[in-house]
Amino acid sequence: MSYNNMVRGRIQKLVLFSFLLLIIFAGRLVQVQAVQAESYTARAQNELMNSSVLLAPRGNITDINGVELARSIAAINVVVDQTMIADPKLTASVVAPILSMKESDLTTLLTGTRRYQIIAKNVAPAVWKDLTSTLQNYNDVALKARGGVAKRIVGFFSERGYIRTYPTGALASTLVGITNDAGDGAAGLEASLNSVLAGTNGKYIYANGAGTIIPGSQQIKTEAKAGTSIRLTIDRDIQWVAQAAIVAAVKSAHAKSGTVIVMDPTTGALIAEASAPTFDPSIKKSISVDALRNPAVQDVYEPGSTGKIITYSAAIEEGKITPTTVLTIPYSLKRGGKSFKDHEKHSTERLTATGALAISSNTGAIQVGETMSNPTLYDYLARYGIGQSTNSHLLGESTGILHPVSAWSRTSAPTIAFGQGYSLTALQATSVFATIANDGVRVTPNIVAGLIDQSGNYSPTKLQSSSRVVSSATAKQIRTMLESVVSANGTAPEAAIPGYRVAGKTGTAMRIDEKCGCYKGYTASFIGFAPADAPKYVVSVTIQDPQGLHWGGSLGGPVFKQVMSFVLQSRHIPPTPTKSVTYPLTESELKKANLAKAQALAKKLASSLAKTTTLVLR
Repeated sequence: MSYNNMVRGRIQKLVLFSFLLLIIFAGRLVQVQAVQAESYTARAQNELMNSSVLLAPRGNITDINGVELARSIAAINVVVDQTMIADPKLTASVVAPILSMKESDLTTLLTGTRRYQIIAKNVAPAVWKDLTSTLQNYNDVALKARGGVAKRIVGFFSERGYIRTYPTGALASTLVGITNDAGDGAAGLEASLNSVLAGTNGKYIYANGAGTIIPGSQQIKTEAKAGTSIRLTIDRDIQWVAQAAIVAAVKSAHAKSGTVIVMDPTTGALIAEASAPTFDPSIKKSISVDALRNPAVQDVYEPGSTGKIITYSAAIEEGKITPTTVLTIPYSLKRGGKSFKDHEKHSTERLTATGALAISSNTGAIQVGETMSNPTLYDYLARYGIGQSTNSHLLGESTGILHPVSAWSRTSAPTIAFGQGYSLTALQATSVFATIANDGVRVTPNIVAGLIDQSGNYSPTKLQSSSRVVSSATAKQIRTMLESVVSANGTAPEAAIPGYRVAGKTGTAMRIDEKCGCYKGYTASFIGFAPADAPKYVVSVTIQDPQGLHWGGSLGGPVFKQVMSFVLQSRHIPPTPTKSVTYPLTESELKKANLAKAQALAKKLASSLAKTTTLVLR
């Protein structure tokens, strides 16, 4: 073989080899870019792409005028990939001052093999910006100083989040409640309406390169959906006055707790719902299990004399008595082998039903209750909502306690007649008086005025359910009777408001102590409405376990006056143009009134007869 032939053969082999190599490359290229493209893309995403939760903000809670009581503001969770932290101690020395953390604590969080570790929750966006800027500057300086071989501080990532804030502090905190560390409602309306307030989290992915997010790689896979905001029926200004008044009253009486409720009787809307003691959501030390309780719907107590209006209204509705029915009122009365007494010792009196109610006589209420059968009395208690939930949306609401007639003892009926032997909540008690104020129609209490969706569209809540309990005529008579309670001859002259007709009832009930299961201490209360001739608002005051003075009129009356006065003024309710026209309180007053009526009638008849005689003679 010649040299030329040998060279030509080698060239042909080289060309053939190159051609075969080219075919292999082409085949591999087709395999990578076409046949196995999806699998390689998925592998790249698995190795480079990371996913993170896109947190959704909760809806706001506002008062009726849009004042924010609870809101969500943007915050950032700082997260690290521990496997990317080359020197935890060095990194902690750089980062700790920015996050206001101890270096030792941060070093612990940075050390390990976790790919996801939260080191700081809910920091302000400005803090994250400061952190990323500081790390960038550190890495630039370190690389230049060490010829590009220094270890970079990488592995820090951010998660967008939200924190719950309460701009009005302790105001309405027991009502509104709080959220837990996971962002879910843990108490109050935050918990009971959590499904409405909570948003739906989204998801986004990003490419991770050298410990940082590759610019432009972020992609939102699922949009986060903000929660629905809730507008309450509460008026912040009235709430503030009610809160201040009950806090002062509880403190002065050295009481366990207290509640003030302001309600619109025609709609059932709660204008204020304040309690004491309370807490400030921004001060963790002030938050406790007891402070988170809402006594307006969770504390169950025997109402005492405020419950007498159920007995009296039932008897009037059944035609058993009238406001002027005369009763013999002894100091004590024996029923079922037990003696029942009035609060203060007195000689036997002859009072009208109105007079017995005005002085809050227990023996009088027992006699009124005895005009009806036990099933009838029970039926009216049930009509007023005793033993039933008000469906108010408030967390932990109790139904109270009303035993069936079959479980009543010989002393149950007389005890129930004057407001003991059954239990209710402050909200239920307020609803009873609201029924009388609303011409005998009970309206379901409501705290939610409407909902505001993510687009800002407002939808008012549906009209509350209602039911007639007593007739309009009966309700009107009870309202007139209750005006006597606030008179100088009643048990709550402290509740009177100059210029307005006010009606109400005091309550001083023996209180059951859960520790011993026995009666110990008192529940003092006053519930009323104004103007009495055309009620616009109901205000109830309940004070649990006051020390020393414990009368409902003395403790609750002044609080009622302070709160109701502000409500009437702030809502521009004009003073009552007519004076109160009350029923006689005693038998002697009734006789005088009847005599005066008879004389007036005789005079009118005489005048009419004289005119008729004159006409005949002409």
